[in-house]
Amino acid sequence: MVLELPTYKVPSFTNALLNAKDQGLTFLKSAGTVIIAICIVMWWLSAYPKVGPVAEAEALRAQGQVEQADVLQSRAEQAGSFAGRLGQLAEPVFRPLGFDWQLTVGVLTSFLAREVFVSTMSVLVGGGGDAEVDDGVIARIHGMTKADGSLVFTPATAAAALVFFVLAMQCLPTLAVTRRETGSLKYAALQLGYMSTVAYVVALIVHQGLLAMGVS
Repeated sequence: MVLELPTYKVPSFTNALLNAKDQGLTFLKSAGTVIIAICIVMWWLSAYPKVGPVAEAEALRAQGQVEQADVLQSRAEQAGSFAGRLGQLAEPVFRPLGFDWQLTVGVLTSFLAREVFVSTMSVLVGGGGDAEVDDGVIARIHGMTKADGSLVFTPATAAAALVFFVLAMQCLPTLAVTRRETGSLKYAALQLGYMSTVAYVVALIVHQGLLAMGVS
């Protein structure tokens, strides 16, 4: 057998820059617009409907505990928003993975594009959508708590989330390409279904396994 190989040449720096520029612009136009759109929608869903003053928060504020009152009021507003209601509706499905309603909202929006997960969590903690350049927002995401006061991102939950993100089909444009190339919605649905199922089962094994090993 004869295999013909191309002649080896020194890579062109100019071609590399032009290729990187073209691919970068393509990403910004395709994924970037989706991310911005989802951030706007998530901001609206997390801001409305408005929740009135919470009695416990007002009592704490009267006692001079302003910071604790603001946290309690913010948590009540998040839980009562459209995003909070959606997350609470789907939370029982993801609870075995250690996800609360906030993390569930982030996972659900990431099915459109996984890049929006951090932006979604940033919006939920009230930091806007630019978490990568804001250490304060990252710290608030790291310190997010559930309704009972426990941390959202424990080691076991974080490990389960990482495994889920590695295996799940969280890219709407990819499903659209599958639909177009195969000419059938069946294969796109099959791709979404089996990859999501595998991701859920493996993440469940990881989370429950770590809990059994004493990793909280």
